[in-house]
Amino acid sequence: MVAALLAPLALAAPQGLAEESDYYRIVTLRAPDDVVLEVGGIALLSDGRPLVCTRRGEVFVVENAYDPDGAARYTLFAEGLQEPLGLLVHQGWIYVAQRGEVSRMRDVDGDDRVDEIETVCDLWRVSGNYHEYLFGPRLGPGGELWITTNKPFGDEPFGQAHWRGFALRITPAGEMLPTCAGLRSPAGVETSPWGEVFYTDNQGEWCGASKLAHLEPGDFHGHPHGLFSCKEPQWTYGYPGDPKSGTLMPEVSKDIPSFKPPAVWFPYDKTGKSPAGMVWDTSDGGFGPFGGQLFVSDQHHAALFRVFLEEVNGHWQGAVFPFRYGFQCGVIRVAWGADGSLFAGETNRGWGGRGSRTHGLERLIWTGATPFEVREMRARPDGFELAFTEPVDLGAAAALESYRMESYTYLLHADYGSDEVEKRELAITAARPAADGSRVRLAVEGLRAGYVHELHLPGVKSRAGAPLLHEQAYYTLIEIPRE
Repeated sequence: MVAALLAPLALAAPQGLAEESDYYRIVTLRAPDDVVLEVGGIALLSDGRPLVCTRRGEVFVVENAYDPDGAARYTLFAEGLQEPLGLLVHQGWIYVAQRGEVSRMRDVDGDDRVDEIETVCDLWRVSGNYHEYLFGPRLGPGGELWITTNKPFGDEPFGQAHWRGFALRITPAGEMLPTCAGLRSPAGVETSPWGEVFYTDNQGEWCGASKLAHLEPGDFHGHPHGLFSCKEPQWTYGYPGDPKSGTLMPEVSKDIPSFKPPAVWFPYDKTGKSPAGMVWDTSDGGFGPFGGQLFVSDQHHAALFRVFLEEVNGHWQGAVFPFRYGFQCGVIRVAWGADGSLFAGETNRGWGGRGSRTHGLERLIWTGATPFEVREMRARPDGFELAFTEPVDLGAAAALESYRMESYTYLLHADYGSDEVEKRELAITAARPAADGSRVRLAVEGLRAGYVHELHLPGVKSRAGAPLLHEQAYYTLIEIPRE
């Protein structure tokens, strides 16, 4: 996320916005002028009403949130928190990630006003830099809470603080367990339906492009800022080692075995600039044809992207697809509604982004129509296998000129971001559609482990003759499947 204070940018959305709205409709939940709704977290109460927190320290219960015209009402639940950036409803409590602590609060008498608030854990410190955000909490498979800490950008007037740029776990007893190092600006953290934890990070120094990565105890994710904390007794995984600036990303693990390559890279500008909150589609078809996949918000592009994941040789990896542009403001939090729609919490405060507003809350609703899209992109030993939401035209799908692919990677270095380096055009030597048109197998020469494989499908059309709604896919091929 951009550290400088920028005004919102009224940028044109990519071609295809009108078609996107045919399938997924955006409803804006209007707020009174005196409610500055810079949403930092969303959680659903047991009765289905959304609870939202704002970067200004307020928490609101949203009444009438499912009104088709967006005529919502906001009831103040709590105020005076310090930049809350995440909410979790768990066992009768509302857990909140504030800058300096994870707290929990509850309404005892049922009047939609907080009655009790207490500290769960505050065993990390801040250095006085405004960018030391805290994200989460999310419930891990062992009942612990996961949080991620932003590293400071710029001056640290109180001195360098420990455990900045880390994933931390908090036990039910309030013990802090430093778990993963090397994070930069980890704006989103989420537990998958199968119980593993993932996070999103923003491009910058020592982070060549924005990414989604799997969090496992002892991982090092590339940024050296907080490595001095790995010499503390609370860190039980050994010192990761010091990364060398200028190393190709696929080569980092040779020097630092604990380095965790991402699950996916988000190629800069092509798939957003500032990924943040995310949710898995657990709707069993209630939100369209992408069940089991991940929707990731992007603060700069005011958009959602879709991620297909698969585990290959023990590593989670997959493909990123465009999904829905055109929100009124940068999206940093998403949460499912009780009706299967998707709430999007927005703020541009302190960062630049697309859209006409500086903050807000919106709802994304599936219209029931199915877009013609690449639904899945799976790695194969000799290429990729594509699955579609509708049957393809067999002739168009078999034509090699219907496809174009290149691969590239990034540098791990101290400079801000990385160009796409080691770029190479790849030859697609065969395209074999299944007889029913549901899938196409691509044979590709020159697959490279550790590289993004960018695919365009300009010539593919459906059996009915429609082009793809989005003809781009970006697969991060960390591992090539074995035969």
